[in-house]
Amino acid sequence: MSTVTDRAEVADGYRAGRTLPVRVELVRQLKRRRTLIMFGILVALPFVLLIAFQLGGGPDSGTNQVSLMDTATVSGANFAAVNLFASAGFLLVIPVALFCGDTVASEANWSSLRYLLAAPVPRARLLWSKLAVGLTLSLAAMLLLPLVALVVGTIAYGWGPLQLPTGGAMPAGTATQRLLITVAYIFVSQLVTAALAFWLSTRTDAPLGAVGGAVGLTIVGNVLDQVTALGDWRDFLPAHWQYAWLDAVQPKLEWSDMIQGTSLSITLALVLFALAFRGFARKDVVS
Repeated sequence: MSTVTDRAEVADGYRAGRTLPVRVELVRQLKRRRTLIMFGILVALPFVLLIAFQLGGGPDSGTNQVSLMDTATVSGANFAAVNLFASAGFLLVIPVALFCGDTVASEANWSSLRYLLAAPVPRARLLWSKLAVGLTLSLAAMLLLPLVALVVGTIAYGWGPLQLPTGGAMPAGTATQRLLITVAYIFVSQLVTAALAFWLSTRTDAPLGAVGGAVGLTIVGNVLDQVTALGDWRDFLPAHWQYAWLDAVQPKLEWSDMIQGTSLSITLALVLFALAFRGFARKDVVS
């Protein structure tokens, strides 16, 4: 029988583009325990910091130089900014690596991946659905933390302008817009971690290996960024630009560092995503 005939023999009503809809995959992932636990941790963090500030009598840098952390108890906007500052370097890396690194590898680990592909769900379609849901949950996690922190901080310290460490204040409305810019930049800067975790997820049947590998390599990047002997080579490390969002909480919004960080992150992420799709299309799936 010819190849053309084989391709024509499909079930009536079958449409490859309708297999594994994103909404179905999203509901599946939202019901998973690891998703609920991760969101629970992010919701709890602002309360933990609030209790810490209450017990400690407020932040104190111990120096004459005022930092963003020292303004945490001034207003709800400051409290939300401090939560982002405290979590952007490591904590927010974990949900990104988890949601993007566990997604394909977990199916292989459960021995359900081959059945999904036999449904049949085209490989590219499966990856697009998995990736879209992983990035959506990652963005939701990054929005959840400052939103809860803003509500908790406003209740505890009141609604007011964002007090800047350099002096002066930013109106509450403007501060909210700047916080949204901050969240957007943090999300884009974490695309490298997301892409790395997703690529590893297509290469291994062990979810912990994909998630741990992405987190571990992100930490290595942070360590290398501290090595001043590397000089200008550090500009090619995504970690070098991870705090460029601090320019958004200055009196005058500066875009130059955020643009460089965004360009580097998107470029590296696209390369890793392409490797994931290319490798998975040729992979012999037996799990």
